[in-house]
Amino acid sequence: MTLRVVGLALVVVALALFPLGAGNYPVKLLQEILIWGLFAMSLDLLMGYAGMVSFGHAAFFGIGGYVAALALAKSPGLISALVLPAAAAGLAALVIGFFSIRVSGVYFIMLTLAFSQMFYAYAFQVSWLGAEDGLVGIPRPVVPGVNVSSLRGFHGYLLVVVTLCALVLWRIVRSPFGHVLRGIHENEARMEAVGYAVDRYRLLAFVIAGVFAGLAGSLYVQFNGSIGPDAFHWKTSGEALLMVIIGGTGTLGGPVLGAAAFILLQSLVSTYTERWMLILGGTFILFVLFAPGGIVGALRGRVGLRA
Repeated sequence: MTLRVVGLALVVVALALFPLGAGNYPVKLLQEILIWGLFAMSLDLLMGYAGMVSFGHAAFFGIGGYVAALALAKSPGLISALVLPAAAAGLAALVIGFFSIRVSGVYFIMLTLAFSQMFYAYAFQVSWLGAEDGLVGIPRPVVPGVNVSSLRGFHGYLLVVVTLCALVLWRIVRSPFGHVLRGIHENEARMEAVGYAVDRYRLLAFVIAGVFAGLAGSLYVQFNGSIGPDAFHWKTSGEALLMVIIGGTGTLGGPVLGAAAFILLQSLVSTYTERWMLILGGTFILFVLFAPGGIVGALRGRVGLRA
């Protein structure tokens, strides 16, 4: 445990020092990886620990992003940047989860997808959300003592928020609540037979995942300064799903590695061909066939890495 903590601390320090020796483009790529890594971790809480494969997780990413955009335009503070988007996404997850957890398997997947596409259709049409053009020119929050308008200032702010979120998620999955989620994933009927309120645990996991997805959406808006209806699209959920599977489900760290692999591959290959998704699809097939445990699973097998 001590070695793991020291290792994680060294990684955070290295990420914090990265802008000192890298250009603007690599730093922005790293920032994008951190944001998508947080989004993928929130999905992994559902997939890897609670056993709920959602294809509509983008709904909470988009809600967090749009709420942050609207709130920051009026009051660029930390409440607008973090608290309101998380609360809105959590409330939406509570409502959507109330209906979604009543089914399982492919029905759960399709129901979450339907909710997400409903938000996409609404955001695409209404003018107060910018319709198909979305919302642009969103200011970054005012953080006391930090100039988030600068590249390095925003990097430090982003790293602190993502690190704190990762620590909270890490504590959740290793708490008694997290152990119950694993038990539900492995044998739902047995957990229900011994007296656990399975639906309540699944709903709470759904809400927690929605909160962190909303935070990721807010950070994405602060990073880009804009947001469009595509934030709700099934493709956004699909990309997060790929990141989780490529990195390794049920690991938290795996989705971050998956996000890094996905974004770096996209950045590298897209400079040579517009058909980078074809290459990514081939990469995904190779992982499924030869490394079903993802990057983390492959590292465990090769070097004995523990999650």
